[in-house]
Amino acid sequence: MEPISDKQRNNVNIYFFSQASEELVLPEDKKWPFLLRYPISSFGICLGVSSQAILWKTLATSKSMSFLHISLTVNLALWCISVALMVTVFLIYSLKVIYYFEAVRREYCHSIRVNFFFAPWIASLFLVLGVPPLVAKILHSAFWYVLMTPIFCLELKIYGQWMSGGQRRLSMVANPSDHLSIVGNFVGALLGASMGLKEGPIFFFAVGLAHYMILLVTLYQRLPTSETLPKELHPVFFLFVAPPSVASMAWAQIQGEFDYGSRIAYFIALFLYFSLAVRINFFRGFRFSLAWWAYTFPMTGASIATIRYSNEVTNLVTQIMSVVLSGISTFTVIALLITTIHHAFVLQDLFPNDIAIAISEKRSETGKKQCHLRSGSSNTKDIEASLKPATSTG
Repeated sequence: MEPISDKQRNNVNIYFFSQASEELVLPEDKKWPFLLRYPISSFGICLGVSSQAILWKTLATSKSMSFLHISLTVNLALWCISVALMVTVFLIYSLKVIYYFEAVRREYCHSIRVNFFFAPWIASLFLVLGVPPLVAKILHSAFWYVLMTPIFCLELKIYGQWMSGGQRRLSMVANPSDHLSIVGNFVGALLGASMGLKEGPIFFFAVGLAHYMILLVTLYQRLPTSETLPKELHPVFFLFVAPPSVASMAWAQIQGEFDYGSRIAYFIALFLYFSLAVRINFFRGFRFSLAWWAYTFPMTGASIATIRYSNEVTNLVTQIMSVVLSGISTFTVIALLITTIHHAFVLQDLFPNDIAIAISEKRSETGKKQCHLRSGSSNTKDIEASLKPATSTG
């Protein structure tokens, strides 16, 4: 990535910070600087890979899967890859925060992108859950408090908007990516309970359960006036599977056994998994993008929950389900990782111009708000000229 001069950055910022009365944002026909094209949804890759570290740790340590004779070395390798990937993605996005804070603010105000601000913290929870025994057998509970604090702060903001946010209330903005704002509660409850904590995990489990039920009903009964999710984002529908999968494991950890409460949550996840898997045409007909990583984490969560269930109900059926779902999950992650690398470094089209956050509002003569893309101005040539040195970056 080539360095961007202060003059170039200022030129971009001036035009990117469009006011509500303007039509113009950034030129659509020129490639923007790399950091402006780098979305918060990139953390979805971290979710997919780090959850695999947990999966293979579970496969290696579960008594019902002992016949596979899986070494913990696989978990160690995946965990190290996950840490390296997390650090890389975090550092790059930190540069975006520093140099293009307005772009980050627009992502935070976006009804879908805002949910991915939970992803760095959820991925970090995954890294703690998946830490190899060779690295650390016991982790201090301080990790839990540090990672759950930003999740709690984000929830105060977003859940409050769902209740009283006007245009941001849940009935207006509900979409499948909202499950990311829910699942953090259950992942936190799972980690906290595994560390021996009591009240904190129950608190987050209760908050997650209450809002999950509300979100599930809202998504099933979306108003006709609600915005339709673009076809390119259909993979995020698989996030329906994530909360009940993790909730089943979290409640089992809190209770000390995979009891009826855990089984109810697990069966809900399993049904949602199969109901989405059979809708093949719903997930076809659109080009590859980072949204495809939404398949990975829910699939892996369902696989881990199945293994936990098979530990409690050990028979041929549960063992076969565990192996099959784990195989599908691992194959999906490997395929997406290869495809992502190919699009990023060979085709160089993984990060197109981020039109989703380059939209400004303009009031029409009738008083209604309309969205416009930048189509031209007397200064468009100046902007394009300022962007040219950065167009050769990934």
